[in-house]
Amino acid sequence: MIARRYALSAAVACFVLLLSGCNVDEGDASKKVNGSIHVPAGRAATDVKTVNGSITVDDNGTINSAGTVNGNIKLGVHATGTSLRTVNGRISLGDGAHATEVNTVNGDLTLDDGADVTGRLDNVNGRISVTDAHVGGGIKTANGDISIMGASHVEGGIEVQETSGSLFNSTDPTVIIGPGATVQGDLVFKRKVRLFVSDHATIGTVTGATAVPFSGDKPPP
Repeated sequence: MIARRYALSAAVACFVLLLSGCNVDEGDASKKVNGSIHVPAGRAATDVKTVNGSITVDDNGTINSAGTVNGNIKLGVHATGTSLRTVNGRISLGDGAHATEVNTVNGDLTLDDGADVTGRLDNVNGRISVTDAHVGGGIKTANGDISIMGASHVEGGIEVQETSGSLFNSTDPTVIIGPGATVQGDLVFKRKVRLFVSDHATIGTVTGATAVPFSGDKPPP
């Protein structure tokens, strides 16, 4: 659809406008145009923004929001942030890290053991991996594989949106709900997916796909 074809350019414009309105100073360690930002533990929480660069928060570090256009965002072990957003880059939360919402357009999303996202976890293109972690506001993607493993608990369900245009891969996404995982809420698939659900997982109502049950740690290749 036309709206989706312009999603990337609109997101880039949004980030650039956001940064331009914040008196970005190359000398400010938390706000840059070009360059990565490193946030050590013990620094007072602040908004962290760059255009071309990654953002790394050390173990036990704290930030408010983190935003970049071209770069990755990483929260270390037990680090804390609110909104984490990038356009072209992956976002990862280490063991026990916490954020309120996590969003990228083109990039993987990874939640490690004990990580917690109280809001939505979403992207357009990229793998989503949740392992022994919690998502409070659901998972949403258009073209990404989803893996929910261990004792993960996802509230708010899963939505895989329909796609159109050359921005999207034609390969059907693979969705795996592993043993011990719980997806609370509806699983809604608006495009064809390969859905595998462990016989020891708990899920809500599935619409738009047929769940293939499996035994063991993971589905057969």
